[in-house]
Amino acid sequence: MNGKSESNSNVGSIATGGNGESSGHGGLSRRRLLGGVGATGAAGLVLGAAGGATGYAATRPDAPTALTAVGSTQVMFHGKHQPGITTPLQACGHLVAFDLAPGTGRKEAAALMRRWSEVARRLMAGEPADGGAADGTAHDTGISLDAGPSSLTITFGFGRTFFDRTGLVDHRPQGLDPLPPFSNDRIDPKQSDGDLWVQIGADDALVAFHALRAVQKEAAGSTRLRWQMNGFNRAPGATARPMTVRNLMGQIDGTGNPKPADDDFDQRVFVPATGTDARYDWLAGGSYAVVRRIRMLLDDWEKLSVERQERVIGRRKTDGSPLSGGSETTPMDLDKAGPDGRLLIPDNAHSRISSPQKNSGAAMLRRPFSYHDGIAADGTPDTGMLFICWQADPLRGFVPVQRKLDRGDALSPFIRHESSGLFAVPGGAADGEYVGQRLLDS
Repeated sequence: MNGKSESNSNVGSIATGGNGESSGHGGLSRRRLLGGVGATGAAGLVLGAAGGATGYAATRPDAPTALTAVGSTQVMFHGKHQPGITTPLQACGHLVAFDLAPGTGRKEAAALMRRWSEVARRLMAGEPADGGAADGTAHDTGISLDAGPSSLTITFGFGRTFFDRTGLVDHRPQGLDPLPPFSNDRIDPKQSDGDLWVQIGADDALVAFHALRAVQKEAAGSTRLRWQMNGFNRAPGATARPMTVRNLMGQIDGTGNPKPADDDFDQRVFVPATGTDARYDWLAGGSYAVVRRIRMLLDDWEKLSVERQERVIGRRKTDGSPLSGGSETTPMDLDKAGPDGRLLIPDNAHSRISSPQKNSGAAMLRRPFSYHDGIAADGTPDTGMLFICWQADPLRGFVPVQRKLDRGDALSPFIRHESSGLFAVPGGAADGEYVGQRLLDS
């Protein structure tokens, strides 16, 4: 889907299956996927029921003694990287952007980030947002009173204009330079960009909404809502075994995502310490998120035969295997031809054009949600993907791949990019710190 590299894609770069690992959330391997990242990547560590997430539900006198594996799974807030980047895909998500209110500057922004960080830490641990009792005396809304952490993650990012409003322009990294326009863009500026961006994900819809409500309440007075989008993925345990997710076109998507075990994973996804320019030290261990609302023109797509759909993507619809043969994880053979001499993976197939082989190795970690925002008066569905990709440098990740896709991707007639944002996501907060402290306290 425009803007993704096949190294991060399956369904033609259009959607992702988490970390390139299967997104069947119920399996033990999924909940402990990030153990291979090592202690230095502890922000992504996920704990199952044996890991100690007693949760909000356990604070109630009438609560059951044990939560299910889905409810008890906890992602750690503190660590080298923020949560929600390498965390396996969750079933429910909210993306929301805010602009700082007039007269709000660096001091107020720091106070907001401090409040947001504390709320995120509490909710991700399965505790009430305000830290009070859960028996009705607290000010917490109680929306997720019966649930545990449910893999909740809350991730924060700064847009380009944040640095103007806080007087920190000298600390704005080059990676936040505006994205170039693309021919398939139909961008609504009111649904794009923003000073602050928050990504929320959870395996329970009420837990995710609870976090969204808490974030919005803490932002009241110092910000104005710019836009909000809601998404979903396959629910944990919906398949007989852990599997890569499908997008709303029905394609398996996410097979080729970079994996934490890859030798070059960190250099592709996370910003290194500069060692030379202290102005950007706040971003070390962080990442850049490109966010695009990509509408899928499903009525047109579903008129194609399955064989034609497969040639558009370059992969089998049944199992995600490349048209050149093999299984889902078999590398594509871009030179393999059939008996008639034609390339098995067409020269304009989405997976071919977005592959690292065709983009000088450019890759990104794609971690999207699907969305459905109703049906228009003419009967067409407003549905598609909330595309989110993570990279150490968008000028070497998203931009070159999207430019290549812009010049002849067979998928382009079936999708439309309707909103766009680019955000610098600080590194994780150490114990006792808030997210962005190294920038706002500099």
